[in-house]
Amino acid sequence: MNKPNDERDFIAAPAPNDNVIAQKPPRARVSDAVELQEEPAAAPKRERDYLDGFLHQKPAQDPVGGAGSDLQAAVIEALKEIFDPEIPVNIYDLGLIYGVEVDEEADATITMTLTTPHCPVAETMPGEVELRASSVPGIRDAEVELVWDPPWSPEKMSDEARLELGML
Repeated sequence: MNKPNDERDFIAAPAPNDNVIAQKPPRARVSDAVELQEEPAAAPKRERDYLDGFLHQKPAQDPVGGAGSDLQAAVIEALKEIFDPEIPVNIYDLGLIYGVEVDEEADATITMTLTTPHCPVAETMPGEVELRASSVPGIRDAEVELVWDPPWSPEKMSDEARLELGML
């Protein structure tokens, strides 16, 4: 029970040897749009209120960087999200981060070390730290200084890291 092409119950993709002429859809025209109102409704007039002075007040300028600033704390929190691939502890609690400084121009300087100079992540970890620190909102630029003196030792770990590793 073959039906001619015009009487099929379904639409099938054309065969590769069928000659198909694709028609472009009609273009949208401005005249087809819904008619706009002749006059837009007038916006209600805003009267001065008690918030007027508050809305024009400039925010107080808090220091951007420095020890104990919110920006420094945000960088530290971002660094706590980076975990050592061999140890289930973040690099901050592991004691690999010796210092986080954020200056007044929102530039972060992170001083860090690695467990050994032959650490398998020696080539990638400083780049990841720099990338993570520079992604903190408000940080303009981040720089990582990799140092080997003083050398890392297990005494540099936080109590949380020692507890996690069963060293307490």
